[in-house]
Amino acid sequence: MSGFDWPGLMRVALRGLRLHPRDFWQLTPAELLMMLGEGAADAPMGRARLEELAQAYPDNLEREA
Repeated sequence: MSGFDWPGLMRVALRGLRLHPRDFWQLTPAELLMMLGEGAADAPMGRARLEELAQAYPDNLEREA
């Protein structure tokens, strides 16, 4: 068993993405999943957001007794 639903992926690619079968078979699974919007993630946190969080939640350097 390959782990991929090839008939389902072909159906989505040919009908939904309107790919030609030749083009479908030339894609890697990662490329196809990317075209389908899978694996899309938010951009990593930038320096500006890190600074905002540091201001909002400063380290408490004094120990409570």
